[in-house]
Amino acid sequence: MYIEDTIAAISTPQGEGGIGIVRVSGNRAEAIGLRLFRFRKGDAFSSHFLHYGALVAPDNGAVLDEAMAVLMRAPHSYTREDVLELHCHGGMLVVERILASALACGARLAEPGEFTRRAFINGRIDLVQAEAVMDVIAAKTEASLALAQRQRAGALSARIDAVRQALTRSLAFIEASIDFPEEDIGETDTALLLSGVNGALDEIGSLLDGFDEGRILREGISVLIVGKPNAGKSSLLNRLLKENRAIVTHVPGTTRDIIEETVNLGGLAVRLLDTAGIRHTDDVVEREGINRALDKIPQADLVLFVLDSSRPFNVEDRQILDAVAGKTAILVLNKCDLPLTLELPAEMGELPRVALSAGTGAGIDGLRELIRTTFLRGTALDSREFVAISRARHRDALTSARSVLRQFLSGLEGGRELETLAIDLRDALSAVGQVTGETTTDDVLDVVFSSFCIGK
Repeated sequence: MYIEDTIAAISTPQGEGGIGIVRVSGNRAEAIGLRLFRFRKGDAFSSHFLHYGALVAPDNGAVLDEAMAVLMRAPHSYTREDVLELHCHGGMLVVERILASALACGARLAEPGEFTRRAFINGRIDLVQAEAVMDVIAAKTEASLALAQRQRAGALSARIDAVRQALTRSLAFIEASIDFPEEDIGETDTALLLSGVNGALDEIGSLLDGFDEGRILREGISVLIVGKPNAGKSSLLNRLLKENRAIVTHVPGTTRDIIEETVNLGGLAVRLLDTAGIRHTDDVVEREGINRALDKIPQADLVLFVLDSSRPFNVEDRQILDAVAGKTAILVLNKCDLPLTLELPAEMGELPRVALSAGTGAGIDGLRELIRTTFLRGTALDSREFVAISRARHRDALTSARSVLRQFLSGLEGGRELETLAIDLRDALSAVGQVTGETTTDDVLDVVFSSFCIGK
């Protein structure tokens, strides 16, 4: 990637649509626009003004499409470079011809995420905000979108910056003490130093405590529905989805493969997986479905163990109980509208449970809420003000910073030399800077931006 190049890409989804946009960024953007765009009125771009006209081929002037064009001059643009957007009809062929024309005028095809990477390199956004741009695009629920929008707006970056400033002040104090050794560090000075570092540690700890909820809001969870045949698994799937997705019959073994659907449960994106009823069978196809169900159990974030309340606990239920041991699980006591026959073994007493009827819908809201509160707690339940780290990269960097700061405090208490204490603080600052991109290596940046779509 060469930052001095002018880049171009299609910024709208591929396929047929009402509108297509080709985006150009770099110092040749305006010149390219003047070659391709014929103004209905005037002959020059006004910055941030949408002009009406036509796009033409650069070689022979043939009209490519009726269009709108807008030039956003640096630094007041997404990339802080001159940015040109060409708005045309959304057919695949016409958009590709316009992109090809921009490339023929001297632009090169943008790499994945290169527009956002330039915004990062040019200081318009930090790395957390850059990642949040992709999270906004990928958000599947209002809660995940709200979290991504707060990160994009800088709420998380502000908390990281507060940690960085506290550590910077502490490092400046240590370095001043090294430069002026005649000034001994007194109790008051040590108390101020401890206050700054402990404050940074508290904020780092708070951010790390919110990681699980932040990751879950961003990624969602996988929920596996298991149970013996005719326990009501497929009926439960249909009830949670509010549609008849799975076939439901009284014939055991109707579901033979894994059925997967995604549903929004109160802001939490849930990937539901309905499975074959687990039992002993000589049917080769059904047995393969059962093996697939058992194989999925270790991978699931949550297991819904569906039991038929109208039937006794039997060897098939025992097999499932053994298979889900150690997993986060909820007992779904289905068919609560029928006479109760089920008696649970004592070892199931600690598992959370919900009594419901997948057939009538009674109790289903309680299950939805229990799934949600199993993974979200505190402020994450009301996500309007929730700010959290949401990526393993963030967690790993802050975990490293916390470890170094604990080492610093131990060394300060043990009377270590100031020079080595300063090294600890620099290492902690470097780790914190990896979150926002201040100290992130090019290899990490390549990985981050390679996950973006071309044109963003």
